Amino acid sequence: MGTRKRKVFIPPKKTAPKPQPGVENAGRPGATSINVGALEGRHDLAVGDKVRILGTGLYAGEIAVIERMANGAIPSAAVRTEAGRARTVRTVDLEPIR
Repeated sequence: MGTRKRKVFIPPKKTAPKPQPGVENAGRPGATSINVGALEGRHDLAVGDKVRILGTGLYAGEIAVIERMANGAIPSAAVRTEAGRARTVRTVDLEPIR
């Protein structure tokens, strides 16, 4: 007679997933909220403007220069920070520096 193959046992996770900063839970796990104000964008920005990056991302609080504007479903801008790093940011997350 042959031997029976044992069923693999995977224990349940010991900790619950940590909530992400800046994301509100809509009453069920995995749900996120959408900032519908981002669809409007900002109209007072132009290429070459100095801006501060708002929000909670990697470059939050840094000063940057707008290199290119993109008008899509959510208006965005390609910016270059003072440290020389480039990234794309929603225009609603940019604050002009005058």
